[in-house]
Amino acid sequence: MSPLSRRVLSALERFHAARPWDHNAHFHRWILRQLPGRVGSALDVGCGSGDLSRLLAVRAKRVHAIDADPQITARARELTPATAPVTYTAADALTGLGERSYDVITCVAVVHHLPFTEALESFRDRLAPGGTLVIVGVARESTPVDHLLGIASLPLNVVMALFKNRGRPAPRPVSMTAPTRAPDLTFPEIVREARAVLPGVRLRRRLLWRYTLVWRHR
Repeated sequence: MSPLSRRVLSALERFHAARPWDHNAHFHRWILRQLPGRVGSALDVGCGSGDLSRLLAVRAKRVHAIDADPQITARARELTPATAPVTYTAADALTGLGERSYDVITCVAVVHHLPFTEALESFRDRLAPGGTLVIVGVARESTPVDHLLGIASLPLNVVMALFKNRGRPAPRPVSMTAPTRAPDLTFPEIVREARAVLPGVRLRRRLLWRYTLVWRHR
């Protein structure tokens, strides 16, 4: 990497540190568009501060939200109105799902923290017939398409940061305080494994360093 490239990246890091915005929350409305107007039950895996769980509660009669971090789960309870039909549980994303089935399962920027195939199998087995699984994930960049999308995302990222924060420095949102880790799997690897577990699954690369997965249980 050239000295100029390092200076540009350093400047971008300082810019975004001062004007953070939640890339995952950007996909929440898109997630809702993948779902029926009303559902009986929803499971939000890796709920974090509960932003998506509260949106799901508008559609679902009951929402079970789980996260492995007890502190962020407690914060999600504080942020959620007592009248909202959301139950928060601090539990492992695989062993803490229970045996019940759900009409909707969502998982945003969490599945790369888990054994990928095992996670998909667990979600599949807990999805009711006719139910919908929606995942927003992160993949390791490996192909020219990945790198082109990453480059295209840079100016969009700056514009969104300015828009979300009205051009001013801002504190980090609660939803961005959870631990993070780099993904291991590339998008082609994710596609291959997902298709083996979820026949008919739809996957798509997205801007802002994300991909989406939608599967409906027939």
